[in-house]
Amino acid sequence: MIFKKKDFFFTTLMLSAQNLKEASDLFLEEINNLREVEEYATKIKDLEHKGDDYTHDIIRALNKTFITPLEREDILGLATKIDDVIDGIEECADRLCLYQVKQADEYIVAFAENIVKSCHEIVAAMDLLEQKKLPEMMQHVFRINELENEADSLLRVCIRSLFEKTDDPILIIKKMQLYEMLERITDVCEDVADILESLQMRNS
Repeated sequence: MIFKKKDFFFTTLMLSAQNLKEASDLFLEEINNLREVEEYATKIKDLEHKGDDYTHDIIRALNKTFITPLEREDILGLATKIDDVIDGIEECADRLCLYQVKQADEYIVAFAENIVKSCHEIVAAMDLLEQKKLPEMMQHVFRINELENEADSLLRVCIRSLFEKTDDPILIIKKMQLYEMLERITDVCEDVADILESLQMRNS
């Protein structure tokens, strides 16, 4: 593993992760301010476009660079999975507009808070990766895994509650889709963690 000062790949991956963190923070704000849902969705869409640009920059650089600080597959995997997380956030933000959700229930809030925590852990892990502090990085990897497990449990609880307390079939369909979309975001956060864990194991 080669680490250069101010390496382009680490710098751009960190920018992408920080952009993701900002999007997750905005998404939680949106959940708590659904009267301004379209405004927040637009802001998140802008961040999603910025994330796409970072990913494309990394792919172009990989095509031109002979020596990279990490395995090319790891760099590409991290870039695309971070981009997938923000894509999922943007999709959920847009779906809140489409479904005209006026009030978020406790489960939607809990999912959004889980996603924020996961994205913050990704930033912390990426920072330690750049510093070559791989053992220290693993505490954040493990926390992302824990958060994904919590989201799995939350999905089961909220679906059970939905069928117990809701009679409107249209509302059931809408909420089911939202819950499942939110849980999938945590799955992709775990995909980022899995790449980092694999990288650590191969370089320990």
